[in-house]
Amino acid sequence: MRAISALYILVSTLTFGQDQLKSPSEFYPSQKTKVLVVGTFHFDFPGLDEVKTAEDDKIDVLQEPKKSELEDLVAYIKKFNPTKIAIEARPYWNTMQKYKEYKNGMHKDDRDERYQLGMRIAADLELDSIYGIDATAFSNDLYKQDSIYANKLFNKVDWNIEDPYWAYAEPYFEYRDKKMKDLHLLDFIKSMNTREAHNFNFGLYLTGSMATGNGQGADHLSMWWYNRNARIFSKLINITKSPEERILVVFGNGHAAILRQLLEASPQYEFVEFDSLEN
Repeated sequence: MRAISALYILVSTLTFGQDQLKSPSEFYPSQKTKVLVVGTFHFDFPGLDEVKTAEDDKIDVLQEPKKSELEDLVAYIKKFNPTKIAIEARPYWNTMQKYKEYKNGMHKDDRDERYQLGMRIAADLELDSIYGIDATAFSNDLYKQDSIYANKLFNKVDWNIEDPYWAYAEPYFEYRDKKMKDLHLLDFIKSMNTREAHNFNFGLYLTGSMATGNGQGADHLSMWWYNRNARIFSKLINITKSPEERILVVFGNGHAAILRQLLEASPQYEFVEFDSLEN
């Protein structure tokens, strides 16, 4: 009887295994376009973001020791061997015109990461083009079309609500900025591009005013920040022509979490972890 029971269990196990539902990935092509997102601080410190670096904590990527560290960062990113490069630039910035100027010797002393990472790597790898894929949000379009109506959509949001999680985050931002001078630039950018760091940045959009206004806070987030990054992602799709491509995306680190989410969910792309390039 024991032998019969054991045989029954074995047959049942094998039969159960055969009846397993296949994973969705088995129905898609195995090769995907690889994308490396380099989320970074803005090298020229324009002061346009919510979190601003104190003057004493700013670094100069064109002066030693950061100049040599920048060279190490560039060499590390080039291990990805991108076939296309996309940067945080809108049409008015005239990306291709500036890239032509860069290859002719201009903009070498501009600290902007679009030059010091994006165009420098593109030129080193002799790429013909570089793509500006930044976008404005749907909320911007609404304000231009009918500012009165757009204001009504968000007029109940409490922008001044006390947010304890922002109070937790501020000391971290100060700590991180003070470490910028001490840490090697490559190590600093690596620390900014972990899953935890990406989600930390996006997580602060999900606290405070997000839950106010009887849904308006959520509407604002989805029509503004999430929508802007979804539009950026749509532009990335439009420049993707082959699964053999390897696309480098250089953007402010605040964008990285949503781009990561979209890339990881898409059947078209493979998200490449930044710290994986040493392998």
